[in-house]
Amino acid sequence: MEHQADAKRMFDERGYEGAVIHNQNPAHLLEKAVRDRVTESYYWKEQCFAVNEATLCDRAVEMTYLGGTYGQQKPTAFICLCLKLLQLMPERSIVLEYLHQTEFKYLSALAAFYVRLTFDSKDVYTTLEPLLADYRKLRRRTKDGGYSLTYMDQFVDDLLTKDRVCGTSLRKLPHRSLLEDLGQLEMRESPLGEELDEIDNDGSEPSDRSERSIGTPNGNGFNRERSSSPED
Repeated sequence: MEHQADAKRMFDERGYEGAVIHNQNPAHLLEKAVRDRVTESYYWKEQCFAVNEATLCDRAVEMTYLGGTYGQQKPTAFICLCLKLLQLMPERSIVLEYLHQTEFKYLSALAAFYVRLTFDSKDVYTTLEPLLADYRKLRRRTKDGGYSLTYMDQFVDDLLTKDRVCGTSLRKLPHRSLLEDLGQLEMRESPLGEELDEIDNDGSEPSDRSERSIGTPNGNGFNRERSSSPED
């Protein structure tokens, strides 16, 4: 009953008095339409009840795709667990443990999404940019109910460069160069810098991995062209 009361207080629109993130009720980092779909869903009622930081991992490792809502606005487990994380507001060390473990890629993706929603701008960059070298495959649930293939680095790049990911409007992230000018971030060096220098020197063609990883510069990160076939 205490858990239910806490949840009702968090989703109450009439004067929330709990902990805040970015000066607002954490649940409001997801749009109201998405919150309503989540809290009305079977998955939320049956799989997210009484979940804590430890048992949330049990739910996350069962995920096989990421996304927001699909079909008739049905919420994915991914977005449901994101709202649960916003309700739990785990310690930063726990979020980073979710992010950096390597066994369960969708748990890492969920943590990355939570970082983008909740961390300060500087910490978003410093925490997520190392994942631009993570090329694990991910499946994304599309609005029509189908699937598309993406990669962890592409997903993180979207989080750093786009205003809307997984059907969710993201808080505006200052351009990386602005934070560099303010002295809050060091200039980022591409992990492929040495290989690019070698290519410039000898005129040889880049390897397949380099072509896939480098992509076309775009704002804060890179856009990468990849196949849209679903993961097997």
